[in-house]
Amino acid sequence: MRVRRLTVIGVGLIGGSLAKALRQAGAVGEVVGCGRGRPNLEKAVELGVIDRFTHAIGEAVAGADLIFLAVPLGAMRPAFEAMQGRLAADAVITDGGSAKASVVADCAAVFGGELPNFVPGHPIAGTEHSGVEAAFAELYHNRRVILTPGAGTDPQALARVRAVWQACGAEVIEMPVAHHDEVLAATSHLPHMLAFGLVDALARMKENDEIFRYAAGGFRDFTRIASSNPVMWRDICMANGPALSAMLTEFSNEMTELADTIRRADGDHLLEIFQRAKAARDRYVDGLLESNE
Repeated sequence: MRVRRLTVIGVGLIGGSLAKALRQAGAVGEVVGCGRGRPNLEKAVELGVIDRFTHAIGEAVAGADLIFLAVPLGAMRPAFEAMQGRLAADAVITDGGSAKASVVADCAAVFGGELPNFVPGHPIAGTEHSGVEAAFAELYHNRRVILTPGAGTDPQALARVRAVWQACGAEVIEMPVAHHDEVLAATSHLPHMLAFGLVDALARMKENDEIFRYAAGGFRDFTRIASSNPVMWRDICMANGPALSAMLTEFSNEMTELADTIRRADGDHLLEIFQRAKAARDRYVDGLLESNE
């Protein structure tokens, strides 16, 4: 299914990689970029990611048959507002937001209810880098993309968005909005909070220069995601607050139990925790390798 004109609002890692993947697959004609930073948009044209750009969302979406919103969650509602009255009758809108309930609510608030041609989505892919220069066509290869259509989502719009992601090499699955936000709170949002929290705590300790100087590979690997975009992650926390705060509370209880176990010098219980965690992690890695073969 070929996209005649794709509009990417937010031409960074996620939006730029979608455009590059569709170009590589021969599945898109013209690509229009939209954003606030002119240097980034000019670089996107130079790199061949987009064909032209504008800073005005209303102008960018005019005549587009597919619109991809790759902006922070806090910018979703203003983006929907700027589209009003400028969308083609057959335009399909999708997004890459990491939390779905807030995006669905923003769309409904602007358009007065569920918009049939809006297909909420979330590609489970990314790196700690941002900007169009970080984009690459293979980002979505063998990665999952979750779509969270509502009861009123148009089946043809859903099929179109599914086909677009499949053209990028992704595996597409569907789930309810609330379930998506609960799952992502545990598997994505919580790990980011742990990385941000650990680095911030160590940075505020005395002799933090020495702490970071002697950090080994495990520390670098674990905290890599703390280099992610702070504005984006602030918005994710605000948007998915109930599910994420519940996960943080549960994890805090786990850490309290671990601290108590160490304080009691209960080696048997420590070993039980570590063995259980290792077995779960090994099953996950083995399953991931099998799914990518």
